[in-house]
Amino acid sequence: MSKSSLGIWLIGARPRTLPAAVAPVLVASSLAGDSFNPLTALLALIVSLSLQIGVNYANDYSDGIRGTDTDRIGPSRLTAGGLAKPVQVKSAAFISFSISAIAGLGLAITTSWWLIAVGAISIAAAWGYTGGKNPYGYLGLGEIFVFIFFGLVATIGTFYVQVDAITGQSILAGTIVGLLAC
Repeated sequence: MSKSSLGIWLIGARPRTLPAAVAPVLVASSLAGDSFNPLTALLALIVSLSLQIGVNYANDYSDGIRGTDTDRIGPSRLTAGGLAKPVQVKSAAFISFSISAIAGLGLAITTSWWLIAVGAISIAAAWGYTGGKNPYGYLGLGEIFVFIFFGLVATIGTFYVQVDAITGQSILAGTIVGLLAC
Protein backbone atom coordinates (compact mmCIF):
# COMPACT_ATOMS: atom_id res chain seq x y z
CA MET A 1 0.00 0.00 0.00
CA SER A 2 1.51 3.29 -1.11
CA LYS A 3 1.15 6.28 1.18
CA SER A 4 1.98 9.90 0.42
CA SER A 5 4.93 11.40 2.22
CA LEU A 6 2.67 13.78 4.14
CA GLY A 7 0.31 10.91 4.98
CA ILE A 8 3.16 8.89 6.45
CA TRP A 9 4.16 11.71 8.80
CA LEU A 10 0.54 12.27 9.76
CA ILE A 11 0.32 8.58 10.72
CA GLY A 12 3.47 9.00 12.82
CA ALA A 13 2.09 12.10 14.55
CA ARG A 14 -0.81 9.92 15.81
CA PRO A 15 -3.68 12.42 15.52
CA ARG A 16 -5.85 10.35 17.87
CA THR A 17 -3.51 11.27 20.73
CA LEU A 18 -3.60 15.02 20.13
CA PRO A 19 -6.70 15.77 22.24
CA ALA A 20 -4.54 14.90 25.25
CA ALA A 21 -2.37 17.89 24.31
CA VAL A 22 -5.26 20.25 23.50
CA ALA A 23 -7.42 19.56 26.58
CA PRO A 24 -5.09 21.02 29.25
CA VAL A 25 -4.67 24.24 27.27
CA LEU A 26 -8.43 24.62 26.75
CA VAL A 27 -9.22 23.87 30.39
CA ALA A 28 -6.57 26.22 31.76
CA SER A 29 -7.49 28.97 29.31
CA SER A 30 -11.12 28.76 30.37
CA LEU A 31 -10.04 29.10 34.00
CA ALA A 32 -8.02 32.23 33.17
CA GLY A 33 -11.22 34.28 32.86
CA ASP A 34 -10.48 37.96 32.21
CA SER A 35 -6.75 37.20 32.14
CA PHE A 36 -7.16 35.02 29.04
CA ASN A 37 -4.55 35.99 26.47
CA PRO A 38 -5.04 34.46 22.99
CA LEU A 39 -1.35 34.74 22.03
CA THR A 40 -0.19 33.13 25.26
CA ALA A 41 -2.79 30.38 24.87
CA LEU A 42 -1.65 29.80 21.27
CA LEU A 43 1.99 29.50 22.35
CA ALA A 44 0.99 27.08 25.12
CA LEU A 45 -0.98 25.05 22.57
CA ILE A 46 2.02 24.93 20.23
CA VAL A 47 4.22 23.73 23.11
CA SER A 48 1.73 21.06 24.13
CA LEU A 49 0.97 19.79 20.61
CA SER A 50 4.60 19.73 19.49
CA LEU A 51 5.60 17.85 22.66
CA GLN A 52 2.84 15.29 22.05
CA ILE A 53 3.84 14.86 18.41
CA GLY A 54 7.50 14.74 19.40
CA VAL A 55 6.93 12.01 21.98
CA ASN A 56 4.92 10.06 19.42
CA TYR A 57 7.78 10.20 16.90
CA ALA A 58 10.35 9.47 19.63
CA ASN A 59 8.32 6.47 20.78
CA ASP A 60 8.02 5.24 17.19
CA TYR A 61 11.78 5.60 16.68
CA SER A 62 12.84 4.00 19.97
CA ASP A 63 10.38 1.11 19.83
CA GLY A 64 11.27 0.55 16.17
CA ILE A 65 15.03 0.28 16.69
CA ARG A 66 14.55 -1.90 19.79
CA GLY A 67 12.22 -4.23 17.89
CA THR A 68 9.38 -3.62 20.33
CA ASP A 69 6.95 -2.78 17.50
CA THR A 70 7.96 -5.64 15.21
CA ASP A 71 4.91 -7.81 15.95
CA ARG A 72 2.50 -5.07 16.93
CA ILE A 73 -1.23 -5.14 16.36
CA GLY A 74 -2.81 -1.81 15.58
CA PRO A 75 -1.90 1.30 13.61
CA SER A 76 1.26 1.25 11.51
CA ARG A 77 4.46 2.59 12.97
CA LEU A 78 6.92 4.46 10.80
CA THR A 79 10.13 2.76 11.87
CA ALA A 80 8.97 -0.81 12.45
CA GLY A 81 6.69 -0.69 9.42
CA GLY A 82 9.51 0.48 7.15
CA LEU A 83 7.56 3.60 6.19
CA ALA A 84 10.49 5.87 7.11
CA LYS A 85 14.12 5.42 8.03
CA PRO A 86 14.89 5.49 11.74
CA VAL A 87 17.08 8.58 11.39
CA GLN A 88 14.18 10.42 9.71
CA VAL A 89 11.79 9.52 12.53
CA LYS A 90 14.35 10.56 15.15
CA SER A 91 14.85 13.85 13.29
CA ALA A 92 11.08 14.41 13.22
CA ALA A 93 11.01 13.96 17.00
CA PHE A 94 13.79 16.49 17.51
CA ILE A 95 12.19 18.96 15.09
CA SER A 96 8.97 18.69 17.10
CA PHE A 97 10.88 19.17 20.36
CA SER A 98 12.63 22.20 18.85
CA ILE A 99 9.30 23.77 17.88
CA SER A 100 8.13 23.21 21.44
CA ALA A 101 11.31 24.79 22.82
CA ILE A 102 10.98 27.88 20.60
CA ALA A 103 7.33 28.43 21.56
CA GLY A 104 8.24 27.77 25.19
CA LEU A 105 11.03 30.34 24.99
CA GLY A 106 8.43 32.85 23.84
CA LEU A 107 6.38 32.05 26.93
CA ALA A 108 9.45 32.29 29.18
CA ILE A 109 10.41 35.68 27.76
CA THR A 110 6.94 37.07 28.41
CA THR A 111 6.28 35.32 31.72
CA SER A 112 9.07 33.69 33.74
CA TRP A 113 12.51 32.32 32.95
CA TRP A 114 11.93 29.21 35.12
CA LEU A 115 9.74 27.94 32.28
CA ILE A 116 12.95 27.10 30.41
CA ALA A 117 13.75 24.50 33.07
CA VAL A 118 10.19 23.14 32.93
CA GLY A 119 10.48 22.89 29.14
CA ALA A 120 13.84 21.13 29.28
CA ILE A 121 12.51 18.62 31.82
CA SER A 122 9.40 18.08 29.67
CA ILE A 123 11.49 17.36 26.58
CA ALA A 124 13.76 15.02 28.54
CA ALA A 125 10.69 13.19 29.88
CA ALA A 126 9.23 12.93 26.37
CA TRP A 127 12.44 11.37 25.05
CA GLY A 128 12.90 9.16 28.12
CA TYR A 129 9.48 7.55 27.79
CA THR A 130 10.86 4.85 25.47
CA GLY A 131 14.24 6.34 24.56
CA GLY A 132 17.63 6.23 26.21
CA LYS A 133 19.26 3.44 28.20
CA ASN A 134 16.52 3.05 30.84
CA PRO A 135 13.18 4.08 29.35
CA TYR A 136 10.66 4.62 32.13
CA GLY A 137 7.76 3.58 29.88
CA TYR A 138 9.03 0.00 30.03
CA LEU A 139 9.14 0.13 33.84
CA GLY A 140 5.41 0.73 34.25
CA LEU A 141 5.90 4.45 34.94
CA GLY A 142 4.45 5.80 31.70
CA GLU A 143 1.03 6.69 33.07
CA ILE A 144 2.55 8.52 36.04
CA PHE A 145 4.53 10.72 33.67
CA VAL A 146 1.48 11.24 31.41
CA PHE A 147 -0.45 12.37 34.50
CA ILE A 148 2.34 14.74 35.54
CA PHE A 149 3.19 16.26 32.16
CA PHE A 150 -0.09 16.17 30.21
CA GLY A 151 -2.15 16.84 33.30
CA LEU A 152 -0.46 18.91 35.97
CA VAL A 153 2.37 20.57 34.05
CA ALA A 154 0.37 21.38 30.91
CA THR A 155 -2.74 22.63 32.73
CA ILE A 156 -1.09 24.49 35.59
CA GLY A 157 1.59 25.81 33.25
CA THR A 158 -0.96 27.17 30.77
CA PHE A 159 -2.92 28.75 33.61
CA TYR A 160 0.26 30.26 35.08
CA VAL A 161 1.42 31.89 31.85
CA GLN A 162 -1.94 33.60 31.53
CA VAL A 163 -2.72 34.54 35.13
CA ASP A 164 0.79 34.67 36.69
CA ALA A 165 -0.43 32.52 39.56
CA ILE A 166 -1.03 28.93 40.57
CA THR A 167 -4.32 28.31 42.34
CA GLY A 168 -6.02 25.36 43.97
CA GLN A 169 -8.51 25.42 41.11
CA SER A 170 -5.71 25.11 38.52
CA ILE A 171 -4.19 22.21 40.47
CA LEU A 172 -7.57 20.46 40.67
CA ALA A 173 -8.13 21.05 36.95
CA GLY A 174 -4.64 19.68 36.18
CA THR A 175 -5.38 16.62 38.29
CA ILE A 176 -8.64 15.95 36.45
CA VAL A 177 -7.06 16.47 33.01
CA GLY A 178 -4.14 14.23 34.01
CA LEU A 179 -6.41 11.43 35.16
CA LEU A 180 -8.37 11.63 31.91
CA ALA A 181 -5.13 11.56 29.90
CA CYS A 182 -4.12 8.37 31.69
